[in-house]
Amino acid sequence: MENKSNRPDPIYVNFEPTPNPATLKFMLSVKILDESIDFASSMEAERSPLAAKIFGFPWTSRVFLGPDFVTVTKQDWVDWDVLAEPLAGLIREHLESGEAICYEAPEGTNDEDANDSPLVKNIKRALNNEVRPVVALDGGDIVFAKFEDHKLFLHMRGSCAGCPSSSATLKQGIETRMRELFPEIHEVVSL
Repeated sequence: MENKSNRPDPIYVNFEPTPNPATLKFMLSVKILDESIDFASSMEAERSPLAAKIFGFPWTSRVFLGPDFVTVTKQDWVDWDVLAEPLAGLIREHLESGEAICYEAPEGTNDEDANDSPLVKNIKRALNNEVRPVVALDGGDIVFAKFEDHKLFLHMRGSCAGCPSSSATLKQGIETRMRELFPEIHEVVSL
């Protein structure tokens, strides 16, 4: 169907619960980023006008921007029943305004290191291709931190950070799969 007006197609923002009751996932009808970014504080969010707006509310404890979703973690003293609709509206208004989502990261923040061993490169590839897309369905992310002494260390972000079921996901899902792929991994640990 042809768009008769000069305005772009409307942007839709829907929300759904995640396994973490303190976190809600806002699904977007548009892609906003190529790579996910986690903001654990308002200071970290200074490079993202969208995250900074969300941190403008005192109940916000974490904001995670995914390629086509935003995950927000709230403080315990407020309920999603009160927050979800207005927050979806705020996100939609920001996207429709054309304001920046996020400014470029400072140099040297790319986690892809030319000095990675072939094993580490393969671990990162498996995480990016198999694990991260599945975890993103629940509004979270899992990022490689390091591999040493047969232990794979990961950062859990978005709805995964602080989720009551994250340790089960880590041990029964991610650790099991990573050990199948890489016998060198004896344990997976969350930082």
